[in-house]
Amino acid sequence: MSESSEAPIKSKSKNPEHYSFMDRDALAKYTTDTGKIISRKYTGLTPMQQRKVSRLIKKARHMLILK
Repeated sequence: MSESSEAPIKSKSKNPEHYSFMDRDALAKYTTDTGKIISRKYTGLTPMQQRKVSRLIKKARHMLILK
């Protein structure tokens, strides 16, 4: 069998430090239905991870990737 017949495997990191602003599904976990960023208290992220996720969400909003 050729490899092209198989479905591509998405290898997304679960570590928020490796996300990019293009990872819509990964960043959507950290926002509410109304689009607000969920606080560290509920996400369980470290302060550095929370700051990075917040910056990525804001960048994705600016690029109209995340609403």
